[in-house]
Amino acid sequence: MKIVSIVGKKNTGKTSLTVKVIEELTKRGHNVASIKHSHHSIEMDKENTDTWKHKQAGANLVVGVGSTTFFNVRKEHDLNRILYMLKHFDEYDFVVIEGYKSYNYPKIITSPDVRDEYTIKEVDSFTIDEKGVEELADLIEERGHDIVDTLFANNCGYNNGETIARDIRNGALSSEELDNVESYLSVDGKVVGLNRFVSDYLKQSVLGVISTLNLKDYGVEDVGKVELVIPNEPAPIDTAERKATVRINDKNLEINQFTNNIIANSIAAMVSSLKTEGDVSTIDIEIDGIEDENVMDADISLKTNEKPVDINRFSRGILKETVFAIVNSLKIDEKINNIKIKVEE
Repeated sequence: MKIVSIVGKKNTGKTSLTVKVIEELTKRGHNVASIKHSHHSIEMDKENTDTWKHKQAGANLVVGVGSTTFFNVRKEHDLNRILYMLKHFDEYDFVVIEGYKSYNYPKIITSPDVRDEYTIKEVDSFTIDEKGVEELADLIEERGHDIVDTLFANNCGYNNGETIARDIRNGALSSEELDNVESYLSVDGKVVGLNRFVSDYLKQSVLGVISTLNLKDYGVEDVGKVELVIPNEPAPIDTAERKATVRINDKNLEINQFTNNIIANSIAAMVSSLKTEGDVSTIDIEIDGIEDENVMDADISLKTNEKPVDINRFSRGILKETVFAIVNSLKIDEKINNIKIKVEE
């Protein structure tokens, strides 16, 4: 998803230019979303309609569904929160924003007095012709980028979203050179950036758990887009330092501290969900007999504090799929037949 904002002073043709840009991008076959920002109240519903009455009665969110669907939310949301929510609705190629001039997205300006470091082009909306709109769309395709905090390009030596966004705006880096991040995360309404490893890890782990479910009973034939909401109650963050030892096919796998923390904390969280008794200081998991990346028929054993833990068939399936997914996200070059993971506090 690539984002661009059209900003300028009042009566400088922002809306007319926004419409032209949307039309051109749509003509090119792109799936386009748009956002309009105003300092004034925007009413999406006419007075005395049924949905208007719902809002007047006190509903903080009113959804109207007919030939189209609209959401009327009483609260003004942060732009990044809105952009994140758009990812739930569809696979949008472009989001064209009218307004929001204080945000750090590529900007096309319609008046010189709003120019800043995020400006990629100044346009006279009243005189721009068809060729000018086409060139503007070319620029948007080249310089637009996704939510800033989701940008990673470690292969190019970058891991800072602001730096990456700046280089895309300046033409020094293209979106095609970025890491392929396939998972997006929001915590308490704030977008959290995930690099390629964490993105792959979350994706593989969640898909591993989902694969153990009887999805066809719910009308799901193939797993496409997965959306997960966890309404977690506020709780103290577990800050225990843990060490993870990973052996693949009876050979130690070297992992850095970042990967160690993810694996150790993930394994500890999974075992904690099994409601094992007492404080757990060591966890040993072994999966043996993996054939052609199929762990369903593999054997698994779990020990906590050096004592075997009896787990049911469903929990065994989840543990096998999830642990295999964790290891698989490490991009092991050889065929995996055996996995041993030890976690110690």
